[in-house]
Amino acid sequence: MFIIMKRVIVDYKKLTPEILSMLVEKYPYGYDDDHIIKFKNASNETIEAVELRTEDTIYLVKVSIRLENSMANFDEDDYDDDSYDQPISELPQKD
Repeated sequence: MFIIMKRVIVDYKKLTPEILSMLVEKYPYGYDDDHIIKFKNASNETIEAVELRTEDTIYLVKVSIRLENSMANFDEDDYDDDSYDQPISELPQKD
């Protein structure tokens, strides 16, 4: 039996607190070069990403300085249940 996995490339701007929480859980001390996957997109640009798998989806989260900073500063208590699936860039910033 084959399980069809959905594949999603996620940019920092579209990252939800839920995905960020899973990233922090998988890479509690951050990611290093061994975790980074490099590939070419449809525009033939080289993309660097870290992989995150759920039961039905493989996320490739694009690597950036903002991603590293968000992972380092992430605290689940900063988000309520209603906003947990909204992109971080659309949520109000904490003071």
